[in-house]
Amino acid sequence: MVNTIFEYFKYYLGIFRTGFHAWFMEIELIGLIDIIIMTFLIYTILVWFKRTRAAFILKGIFIVGFVYLLIRQFNLIMATEVFEQFFAIILIALVVIFQEELRHFFEQVALFSLNQRSPSKKAFISREEVEILVRTVMDLAKEKIGALIVIRGRDILARHLQGGVILNGQLSGPLLKSLFDPHSAGHDGAVIIEGNHVTQFSTMLPLSKNVRKIQDRGTRHAAALGLSELTDALCIVVSEEKGAVSIARHSEIEQVPDAEKVTLVLERFYKEVYPRRRDAPLLEFLARNSLEKVYAVLLALTLWFVLVHGAKVTSKTYTLPINLGEIPATFKVMDISPKDVDVTFHAPRSAFYLLKDEQLKLFLQPKLKRGVQRVKMHSDNLTYPKDLVIEYFSPDEIKVRLEEVQDNNIKAAEAPPPIQE
Repeated sequence: MVNTIFEYFKYYLGIFRTGFHAWFMEIELIGLIDIIIMTFLIYTILVWFKRTRAAFILKGIFIVGFVYLLIRQFNLIMATEVFEQFFAIILIALVVIFQEELRHFFEQVALFSLNQRSPSKKAFISREEVEILVRTVMDLAKEKIGALIVIRGRDILARHLQGGVILNGQLSGPLLKSLFDPHSAGHDGAVIIEGNHVTQFSTMLPLSKNVRKIQDRGTRHAAALGLSELTDALCIVVSEEKGAVSIARHSEIEQVPDAEKVTLVLERFYKEVYPRRRDAPLLEFLARNSLEKVYAVLLALTLWFVLVHGAKVTSKTYTLPINLGEIPATFKVMDISPKDVDVTFHAPRSAFYLLKDEQLKLFLQPKLKRGVQRVKMHSDNLTYPKDLVIEYFSPDEIKVRLEEVQDNNIKAAEAPPPIQE
């Protein structure tokens, strides 16, 4: 079976290579714009899959699609029907399972103009501000004062936040310590930091339901992990019971042992969210998510090939041998003229992509009588895929000569000559 698959692969690769120039020239300007838009959309979806917990499902989709093409190629009728019937159910199941991720994705598309990295006032966070955060967090940990600090990444947080007091104050150690002072009315909530500003405090976050990762940690840790499951924000938690510092991001939470580790995590985070300008921005763009860019281009070209190039109606002719139906032993076929028929179909190009000669069968059932008879060809004589339409047969009439047989001898004294065209 492996050898058969390899042969099919070489066959269709040859078709693709010989026909590439022809269909590439059909793209034209409007087709190129279409492919560019689809490439951008596919790239966005691939990056979104990569960044969310839905990433693993992408592999499953490709595997299922490959299996479907494989069983269709080998003409496994029952398996093909089952796959086609359950595709709609599978899609509905995916929507239900990943409704939160899909909602977040469309939210990002709708709010694209607002979903910038927010450094309109400042292009990056200085070393001094990182030190302010580290020093404040370690001081709070030393004094065992509970704290929850959320540093916004690229994602918008508004939909996931409840309550809170708008502040928009300059980031500083005294400000953070005053907000988490146990005597402060809003010390139990989270402080939101965007860029180098504290935008709000006393904010409620969604709680994670991942008991395995939360373990015996408190509500602050559940809130930090919950927000990290929905956004790319970095959440810093200080436990008031143990004075330990934990950091949650990308659906993971871990305890950090010292200030050096906190500094390293913050520097990496800010470098990702507020990257400095490079001398070669184009090269930097191409290097980032390069594999996803390649996949996006290939998938966009494939979709154009199947949906646009393949949708154009074309005609194709197949030369099919005539297969006679069941003939009783009392009759013998003396001659058939001609023995092959050219059948011309028209259909979208995509209908011919995976069509094999074995799927086309031409049957003829002559009347059981002696002599020459003319059989008119029509669609009932042909077995073919339902998405093809027969244009014409050439020739559209077949001559068949039958003779009656008795004791394995032809009834006539001498067999007549073959049918003359």
